[in-house]
Amino acid sequence: MLYFEDLEIGKESDFGSYEVTREEVLEFARKYDPQPFHLSDEAAARTHFGRLAASGWHTCAMVMAVTVKHLMSGEPQAGLGSPGIDELRWLKPVYPGDTLHVRSRIVDKTPSRSRPDLGSFRSATVVTNQDGVPVLTFTSIVLIQRRPPA
Repeated sequence: MLYFEDLEIGKESDFGSYEVTREEVLEFARKYDPQPFHLSDEAAARTHFGRLAASGWHTCAMVMAVTVKHLMSGEPQAGLGSPGIDELRWLKPVYPGDTLHVRSRIVDKTPSRSRPDLGSFRSATVVTNQDGVPVLTFTSIVLIQRRPPA
């Protein structure tokens, strides 16, 4: 089990990749972000996107899918979820046919002052497309258990 004490500031992890499909872009947009440039090639062509583009929120959801798959397939962690993210930036459009790559680096960790059994860490995530161009960045805050006394 990976605990707070095992975290190394500066450690980088490659979480994997995700292929963006037209069907998913349309399905997500219809359900959660029905703006014309997420639903129609013609409407998107009249915008700065130039063509059908994924919702930024859909991009976040795809990154979450990659992150959870990575966490579930590796060493078990004593993670307890997240109270939020900071500095979310959609840098470039994400299009059907793109392949997203998710990479993260631990930037700091802090033991809880009020709960000696908990800590938190911040992780800087960069999502790039198949050309290595950053399309999304954010800093996540993650709660994690401290190692139980022996």
